[in-house]
Amino acid sequence: MTGAVEKLTAESIALWHRGEDCFPSLGRRFTPAQQARKEALLDRFLASLEGEIGNTLWTGKDRARVHARISVAFAEFARSALELEDCHVALLLEGGFSSVGSSLGREARRFDPGVTTAEILRACRNAWAACGLQALFGLPMTVTPAIFAYSMLYPYSDNYLDDARIPREQKLSFSARFRSWLSGENPPAANDREETIRKLVSMIESVYARSEYPEVYGSLLAIHRSQEESLRLLESDTRDDVLPLVFAKGGSSVLADAYLAAGRLTDAEASFAFAWGVLLQLGDDLQDMREDSANGLRTVFSSAVSEDTKSTLDALTNRTFHFALQVMTRMDKLGRAPEALKDLLRRSSISLAVRAAGALPEYYSTRYIAELEAGSPFRFGFLTSRREKLARHKRRLAAMFEAFLAGGEDEPVFPLIPSSLLL
Repeated sequence: MTGAVEKLTAESIALWHRGEDCFPSLGRRFTPAQQARKEALLDRFLASLEGEIGNTLWTGKDRARVHARISVAFAEFARSALELEDCHVALLLEGGFSSVGSSLGREARRFDPGVTTAEILRACRNAWAACGLQALFGLPMTVTPAIFAYSMLYPYSDNYLDDARIPREQKLSFSARFRSWLSGENPPAANDREETIRKLVSMIESVYARSEYPEVYGSLLAIHRSQEESLRLLESDTRDDVLPLVFAKGGSSVLADAYLAAGRLTDAEASFAFAWGVLLQLGDDLQDMREDSANGLRTVFSSAVSEDTKSTLDALTNRTFHFALQVMTRMDKLGRAPEALKDLLRRSSISLAVRAAGALPEYYSTRYIAELEAGSPFRFGFLTSRREKLARHKRRLAAMFEAFLAGGEDEPVFPLIPSSLLL
């Protein structure tokens, strides 16, 4: 698997370098008047959501009524403001990504009653990717034990490795034991958290026998290795050093999702999954550019910020869009992939990058931000203000999510809306 990841990393880097620095064609453009009308529609939806957040009756039949009202409000907003079709809305609300989030959350509560809402939501992001890959490969979208285990592994392990109170030597020792469990060895866990991680690895083993699915475990070892190597991002001095580390980390993460979703992959499936993982990593790094730059973490984008040249960041973001457009064409080789899902992923991949850049106007040239904003259904200043407004309801939203998790399997799921389509 090491050789396969190196090959896929090299292919993605070559695709990145073939991209252009000029502004891409991102599709529909909007006038300020059109944006204002769509902003009014978003405000209407947010007002209805705020009304539900203020409601404390989230039990039994009340949950069903809340679910129905939020779903109807979002569907109306999605069709009118986001210009989505019914097939896209169904993927989001009717047994699609919302069901994935609630299924994972309920299973997480059964597995570990002490797991936090933040940890569940972080795991949900991975489960959405894995279950989206299931659908792209022609499989039913469902949180299998293997997908659940992988989605939960890294909130537990990352929180441990990020804890400043834990000495570096202790973290290195844990990382070595983690690698041993992924390799099929069984050294004893040092504490309860490590025992939980070992149980999650065993859960994957219960689905995929090591002798029959060696690529599954090769992919898990690949993401573990790339996470260890990504520590060098605090030490790298040039973007040339950063690129292979960032691409290997993002690509191997979603490649593991793909193997856990399907067990075995065709070359086309592996190629798309890896490249999509790189794209998602670039999107995350663009969103986190301000924080990464302040903390000295070297990424493709924070490295450009340190050069203090806005034109460099303009060009890098253009290259990211061109890379995204090329990655999305690889879905055409997935013969069993639903067209509605492919279209939804194309839209969300572009909108994620547009809004991430739009939230950081001080780092770009004025002309670039104006050009980018014309491709957004909402003006960037408006999105920033509404994002801040919604953030003030974070605790109430978490409480509502917990109330839905407390429901039975036959009750409605919490209508999770991917933020890349909203704010």
